[in-house]
Amino acid sequence: MTVASNVKQTLASLKGIESQLSAFALHSMEEEAQKAFHEAMVLVGEIKNDIQLRVYQLEREEKEYSSS
Repeated sequence: MTVASNVKQTLASLKGIESQLSAFALHSMEEEAQKAFHEAMVLVGEIKNDIQLRVYQLEREEKEYSSS
């Protein structure tokens, strides 16, 4: 398995976590819990975006992903 594949799996996991945190924020009855879930979701979203950029870099660097 390539590094890009491993990073893509991590990215998929982060997307799932972000989605779960969003659902928890929407369905929580306590305002403080909603805020905590939302803040965690935003943080995971930022990390997810950074990982997505890394996936793009890896795809350009790894030979099996290049178009040549």
